[in-house]
Amino acid sequence: MDVDRPEVVAEVAAEFAGYETALVAGNVDAVIGYFWASARTVRFGVADHQIGIEEQRRWRSAQPPLPPGRRLYGTLISTFGADTAVVNTFFDYPGGTATGRQTQTWVRLPVGWRIVGAHVSECARVPSRS
Repeated sequence: MDVDRPEVVAEVAAEFAGYETALVAGNVDAVIGYFWASARTVRFGVADHQIGIEEQRRWRSAQPPLPPGRRLYGTLISTFGADTAVVNTFFDYPGGTATGRQTQTWVRLPVGWRIVGAHVSECARVPSRS
């Protein structure tokens, strides 16, 4: 199996950047569009969880906008073959007291790259920014 093929990493990086842009902009439809449109899609949040794309759509539609200035760091994209990837990153907000971390599993489906599972949590301690 080919791990971290540069062209596959670049594809996933572009999709992840698009997802992040939609998330920061509060574009619910665009954010949901990055997820697998399935009842099997799972997202675990800091204090919430959604099973299935419709549950996630309802939850996301009810959420307030993100605080301004979201910053990502330590992002690592690992790919396995041409069709599977995992993205891990830390995030925070200026003046915020918490550091978040998120993991997304991406799969290339017939419609393109989609997130099939995601996990968001807070760190007990702040990792170094590297």
